[in-house]
Amino acid sequence: MQVSENVLLKSYNTFGINATARYFASFSSAEELKSFTEQPQSDGLPRMILGGGSNILFTQDFNGWLLKNEIKGITVTGEDNDYVYVKAGAGENWHGFVQHCIAQNLAGLENLSLIPGNVGASPMQNIGAYGVEIKDVFHELEALHLKDHSIVTFNNADCHFGYRESIFKKEYKNQFAILSVTYRLSKQPHFNTSYGAINEELQRMNVQELSIQAISQAVINIRSSKLPNPAEIGNAGSFFKNPTITKAEYEKLHAEFPAMVAYPVADNHFKLAAGWLIEQCGWKGYRNGDAGVHARQALVLVNYGHAKGADIYHLSQQVLDSVKDKFGVELEREVNIV
Repeated sequence: MQVSENVLLKSYNTFGINATARYFASFSSAEELKSFTEQPQSDGLPRMILGGGSNILFTQDFNGWLLKNEIKGITVTGEDNDYVYVKAGAGENWHGFVQHCIAQNLAGLENLSLIPGNVGASPMQNIGAYGVEIKDVFHELEALHLKDHSIVTFNNADCHFGYRESIFKKEYKNQFAILSVTYRLSKQPHFNTSYGAINEELQRMNVQELSIQAISQAVINIRSSKLPNPAEIGNAGSFFKNPTITKAEYEKLHAEFPAMVAYPVADNHFKLAAGWLIEQCGWKGYRNGDAGVHARQALVLVNYGHAKGADIYHLSQQVLDSVKDKFGVELEREVNIV
């Protein structure tokens, strides 16, 4: 691994924040990373694994080792009557991997098209969109323990998946580097078009015969119309999670705000649309300097050019406080703050 010092990170995070890493290196295999972590000079400073940089906000320089995961490769590891098991290196681009699977007529990932980032982040975040989450198609992953240098296999239950959560964001935060992820994909598709505007988009596309290819394209069209391209405006996609409240809390809020957007979920709870809450507080399209809230999607905070990470973070806190004041609901940041 070639180590560089005092590396500017603007091109390594989709927010385009001008932070600096004290030490920076890339690795393209488990052996390379393991060899590095076993060296004494790698100890003593914090270490962080960087993927596509699409779900991170640097509010300060990183005074440690920033290690970029570039492990590539896609292989079929097994097959049964119903499923094909596909293993991908954690450094593979997520959307590219999804399109690869769709081209092989392997179903399950089509609703997750065009999500930015790399494969390694998919179980860490339990990424999800349009009614599908990674836990629905996840089989196992391999990860390197950064302290004892062992390679550990995690199955679905081991990952403790929750809404945009996993064990790697909580108990094991910064303790493992995900090396590869294996997905269980269906030979026969089970179409999921009930969430969001997928059916409307399929009709607009004049789709006559439903397919995973058509669903993927519909999702791509919807996401492209609503979400800013990080190559044009710095952002990390949805900055906030959709909050979940009890049925009693929902009924009280609904009586006061009949137009409130909510969806019933398990155990007599309701999930609220955070974007609607934020928009009702007047933030949609707000801008202060180069930090702002996107004009088409209030869930997305943006960097119009030269905002600092601290500016984005301060704006996010203002949004959190205003939603709490107006609705009594506490939003939670989805983006990882450094």
